[in-house]
Amino acid sequence: MALSHLRHAPLALRLARLPPLACSSHAARRLLLFAPARPWRLLSTASRPRSLATVAAAEADDASAGADGFFAEDSTTWKSLGLSDRLASALQGTGLARPSLVQAACIPHVLSTNDVIVAAETGSGKTHGYLVPLIEKLCSKSSSTVDDDPQNVAAGTDNVVLVLCPNVMLCEQVVFMANSLLDVSGEPLKRAAAVCGPKGWPAVRPDILVATPAALLNYLFDYDPERRRREKFLRHVKFIVFDEADMLLCGSFENQVIRLIHMLRFDEKLLSRAEDSGKEVLPEGSDEYHEDSGSESAEFSDVDEENDDGHVQDGSVKPVENAHVGGRKDWRRVRKVYKRSKQYIFVAATLPQSGKKTAGGVLKRMFPSAVWVSGAYLHRHNPRLERRWIAVTADTQVDALLDAVKYGLKGEVDQELGPNRTMVFTNTVDAANSVFDILRRVGIPCILYHRESSLEERTANLQSFREDGGVLVCTDAAARGLDVPNVSHVIQAEFAACAVDFLHRVGRTARAGQSGIVTSLYTDANRDLVRAVRQAEELAQPVERAFSRKRSFRNKLKKQARLLREPATLLS
Repeated sequence: MALSHLRHAPLALRLARLPPLACSSHAARRLLLFAPARPWRLLSTASRPRSLATVAAAEADDASAGADGFFAEDSTTWKSLGLSDRLASALQGTGLARPSLVQAACIPHVLSTNDVIVAAETGSGKTHGYLVPLIEKLCSKSSSTVDDDPQNVAAGTDNVVLVLCPNVMLCEQVVFMANSLLDVSGEPLKRAAAVCGPKGWPAVRPDILVATPAALLNYLFDYDPERRRREKFLRHVKFIVFDEADMLLCGSFENQVIRLIHMLRFDEKLLSRAEDSGKEVLPEGSDEYHEDSGSESAEFSDVDEENDDGHVQDGSVKPVENAHVGGRKDWRRVRKVYKRSKQYIFVAATLPQSGKKTAGGVLKRMFPSAVWVSGAYLHRHNPRLERRWIAVTADTQVDALLDAVKYGLKGEVDQELGPNRTMVFTNTVDAANSVFDILRRVGIPCILYHRESSLEERTANLQSFREDGGVLVCTDAAARGLDVPNVSHVIQAEFAACAVDFLHRVGRTARAGQSGIVTSLYTDANRDLVRAVRQAEELAQPVERAFSRKRSFRNKLKKQARLLREPATLLS
């Protein structure tokens, strides 16, 4: 929402007609910051992801006449996908009686040795789609070896699953979902633990380690001076999952993830050499796992590329700057061709593909033989979703917001789904605080969630929202990855700043086969963006196709703004 003229106006001016709020420390100093939304960053204009395994889309088309487009057909069961009775029973115990279309598509491929790229819409079951087959693999290859060193996370097990997530909340959510799959004794089939935020290295070794990239690197290097943890851990990690892969492969996570991929692939090279020579080959020192300093900022184009025969050939054998500083070996020159011994799985709800540096472009180049599993509604309008578009002005925006919130709250409560849940999104923390104050002033209880809240406060607020429902006022910190069941209504108090944020916001509702409502408030500043999105929806096209390549759509907006200013200049 674009109310830039209110940036410096006291909130009280907008709320003079509202009843006072007792004990509100924010009201006297907060501004209602509904800033103009920036032009959307482009997702992609490329065609949909490579259809090596677009089973989900095909099954959705076949089932559309008699199903809701979420669950697989009745004949598809957990056991028919290759899962054991033990795991199928555990899934039944969590209320997952049937696999979703995406799960039915990706589970057989994860059970194989293929690298898998799962690009599917939010709420399609992606997390269980990779957790379930990996737990099946761990159960079938479990070891009874006992180790007395609790700090050795890899000892006592032949295979370890490593799941990388961009934030603490998502790490804890994945751990909770993994530990919810119980055997007949009530114990987790395979134990998961997190290394993130305040949580250090697990005292009891897990089978599934879930971590943020930075936390994992810290505990592998800064807190492991004797290298006991690092070398054994990397050797025993056989399955690596990149959850929210589009975030991990780009932006602030890029260098950390590059570094981890280098380390993991270096270990694959060592193991391949050992198998060829018939004797174990271990790194001579920690520096060999510390990839050279120049490669840390290298682009993904320098990362190994996989051949069709399952071997990997180095993407570059040219020396890099500072490659031999301190006697370090360039990890890319150690072995040009080697046998793969780890499985890589990438999962995302948005996967841009246009350009070499986008997440999809990187994956196509790094893993050309990987199996792609595409959701039926990837980057597309979900037919279970009702969308309401409301144009607002500076004079009508508060009333429109209140009407939208009340619209969601007045709906009938479904006894099976529990209380109504509404999420109100803003683009900034200040705007979230202002909306929070507005709703409280008119007597609407609500919960606040944004990055400036402490981790404990965010955890408590999210848990309260899950259990009791109500209204959650939040920034995009709550838009990605978090699974809050049965959200019936999403309100964009400020229109999303980019296509990726838009898709993740609307994906908070209409999840797991349920229906939902999205109400988007927009101003003249958003009109062109809204028109492009709605046109894509009407034409049943992916959202990113609404925009032209590179920055042309953004430049078009700038040109229109310049043309509007020119007449005023001439008149003056």
